[in-house]
Amino acid sequence: MNLNLLLQLALSGFLLGGVYSLIALGLSLIFGVMKVINFAHGEMMVWGMYVAYTILVWTGIDPFFSFLVSAVILFILGYLLQRTVVNRILDFPEAMQVLPLVGMAMVFENSARIIWGPDYISPQSRFALSSLSVGPLTIDTPRLMAFSLSVIITILVLIFLKKTDMGKSIRAAADNRLGAFLVGTNVNRVYAVCFGIGTACVGTAGGLLVPLMPLSPYIGAPFTLISFIIVILGGMGSLAGAMVGGFIIGVAESIGPELITNIFHGVGLDLDFPHTMKQVVSFFILIVIMLLRPQGLFGGKRG
Repeated sequence: MNLNLLLQLALSGFLLGGVYSLIALGLSLIFGVMKVINFAHGEMMVWGMYVAYTILVWTGIDPFFSFLVSAVILFILGYLLQRTVVNRILDFPEAMQVLPLVGMAMVFENSARIIWGPDYISPQSRFALSSLSVGPLTIDTPRLMAFSLSVIITILVLIFLKKTDMGKSIRAAADNRLGAFLVGTNVNRVYAVCFGIGTACVGTAGGLLVPLMPLSPYIGAPFTLISFIIVILGGMGSLAGAMVGGFIIGVAESIGPELITNIFHGVGLDLDFPHTMKQVVSFFILIVIMLLRPQGLFGGKRG
């Protein structure tokens, strides 16, 4: 087993895990406050990617500098979606909440297909070929920048929720919707802002992912599944759990295939576990956590 290779894979997975954390943070925030699972989460991330890509094509501005535009546009989309669709299904049974949001996922996916086309696109960032060397390890500059910005944005969102009046209103509505209403909080507006922040997080993550992977209208669903796994791993509604879970899944998906391949070879099986099957590792972790700690690592804890 090549230790340097494992360390390199673990580092790359950890950096990508920062972006995973930001994606899962939005999903966990929406669920923690409104008890609604956004099944259109991944498809909204794809829209964030295409917004950043469009800005790159039209103006030449790199996605690492234009991701805030993705955040603003996805905030507006999320705010309007909550006002027009989600607010009407809040008190529905969970099974009935699923269908409208799955329908919205299909709308986002097919709208992206109509606007930008069905083909894969690989935009070139100005930082695409740059890297840093730290001993035997090589740090991909775009991945490092995406990680750093994701962590900064995640921290800013947490500070917003802890320190601002709107953030405190969001937390109050999450803890006791009726109580927040009785003390004069406009709960519907708070919910719309919360949903907008959640979608802005995933839109931001989408913009940061543009230099790291090809774009396609169809990549949203896998990211929705990854977000579910991270949120369940960290604990439903726990923002800290979403952050930690993102790092765990990022590293596990990166080193898992290599470890499994080495295990195969160690027992005399000439088999390779392809990295394209990395989600198998994520689902295995999900099964283990559901069996051993179904409430998640931070189950019952908010923030």
